[in-house]
Amino acid sequence: MNIIIAGAGDVGFHLAKLLSIESQNIYIIDNNAERLEYVNNHIDVITNKGDATSTSLLKKSNIENADLLLAVTESQNTNFTIAAIGKRLGAKKTIARINNPEFLHNTEIDFTEIGIDYMISPEALAADEIISLLHQSVFNDSLEFENGSLLILGGKLSNYSPLINLSVEEAKIKFGNTHFITVAIRREHGDETIIPRGDTKFQADDQLYFAVPKEHVDGLYKLLGKEKFGVKDVMILGGSTIGQKTATKLCKEHFNVKIIEIDKNRAYSISEKIPDALIINGDGRDVELLEEENIGEMDAFVAVTGNSETNIMSCLVAKSKGVKKTIALVENMDYINISQTIGIDTLINKKLLAAGSIFKHVRKGEVVAIANVHNLDAEVLEFQVKPDTKVTKKPIKDLDFPKKAVFSGVIRNGKVLMTFGDFQVQAGDKAIVFVLPEAIHAVEDLFN
Repeated sequence: MNIIIAGAGDVGFHLAKLLSIESQNIYIIDNNAERLEYVNNHIDVITNKGDATSTSLLKKSNIENADLLLAVTESQNTNFTIAAIGKRLGAKKTIARINNPEFLHNTEIDFTEIGIDYMISPEALAADEIISLLHQSVFNDSLEFENGSLLILGGKLSNYSPLINLSVEEAKIKFGNTHFITVAIRREHGDETIIPRGDTKFQADDQLYFAVPKEHVDGLYKLLGKEKFGVKDVMILGGSTIGQKTATKLCKEHFNVKIIEIDKNRAYSISEKIPDALIINGDGRDVELLEEENIGEMDAFVAVTGNSETNIMSCLVAKSKGVKKTIALVENMDYINISQTIGIDTLINKKLLAAGSIFKHVRKGEVVAIANVHNLDAEVLEFQVKPDTKVTKKPIKDLDFPKKAVFSGVIRNGKVLMTFGDFQVQAGDKAIVFVLPEAIHAVEDLFN
C-alpha cells in the first residue's frame, strides 16, 4: 500500500513504525525538522518537511496514488483540511484524528462529502478502554469478539497461581475443565513478547494473555491465583474530556461515581452535565482530601488528568489505601511498559489507542489491534474464512503456521471453539489469530 501520514508526533511515528515492518510505501509529512530527523533515525520511510495542507507537498508525496491518507497532527482543524484536500487530489481513503468526540455520532453532517472517510477520537477510545477494563476487575487488558462471546484477557500471574512451573501443555491437561488458550507471555524483566509453545513454562509475575469463551472466564481467576471482585464504586481524578465521557457511561450503567476536579469552574460545569456523579472541587494530589472522600472504600481509581506523573502517583496512593483496581492515563509512551513493575494495574495512552484503531484499516481482514498493550507489538486478526483457502486444507498442527502467531479460537455458527493442534478450520468460520508483526504476511497468506 502507498500510505501518507501527516503528523510525525506520537501517533504518526507509532503508525509509521508498525507499517514499516510490513514494507509499506510510507511518506511522513511534518513541519518539525527534529521530529522528522528522529523518524529517519529509527524507521525506513520517506519524510517531507512542510505544511501537509500544501497541495504541492502532497503531490510530492505521491498523493494521487495514495491508498490511505492519515491526518494525525495535533490540530483537529488541520486534519480536516488535510483529509479534504488529499481526497480531492486522489487519496483513496482518508482518516482524520479529531479532538471533539461529538463528531463521531453526528448524523446531521455527512463528512464523506467533504472528503473524510473515517474519524478517530483518542479521547473516546481511552474512555471506552477504561470502561472495558472496569468490567474485567482482575484483568488488566481486555478485548472482545463476537459481542463478547470470545475474549482475550491479560492478567499478571500471582505467587499463588497453580500454573507456576507448569508447561502450557501440562496446564491444558490439568485444568481441562476450563477452556482457554495461552496466546502470549510477557516476562517481568524481559522485552520480548513470547508466543508460547507446549513446553513453555509459566513463571510467577508473568503477564499472561488468554483467549477464553465468555462462560469460562471465571475459571481464569483461580489460574491467575486471584479472587474475583466486583467494581461498583469508582473515583475519577480529573474532569477532562476522558474523565467526563467515562463518568457519563459509568453512571448510565449505575456505577457510583466520584469525580475530583481542581478547577472550580470546570467542576461546576461537570456537575450540571453529569448530575448522577458526585463532583468534588479539590486537588487530587492531596492525600488528606482523598482520605476524606473515602478513597479506601473505592473499588477502582481512575486518574485522567493532563499530567502523567500526577496520574501515576495518585494511583500509587490509591493502591496503598487498598483500592483494588487502578488505571492511569499517561502521555509519555515510555511509561506504558512499567505499570506492572510499579504496582499500577493498567497504564493507558490515548495516542497508542488511536494508532491501534487506525492500523486496522491497513489490514486485509477484519482486525482488532492490541499493539502496545503493555508494550506488546502484536495484533489480533479476525478472519472470515473463505472456501478453498490454505487454512482449510489441513488440521492446525499440519499447517505451515508461523511460530510468531497462535490461533486464539474459532467462532462457528455462533459457538466459540478452542483451536488446538487437531482442530481443522472450515469455510465460514470466524478465526481469531494473535500475531506478532513479522508474521502477519505469512498468516494472511493462509487465509487468502
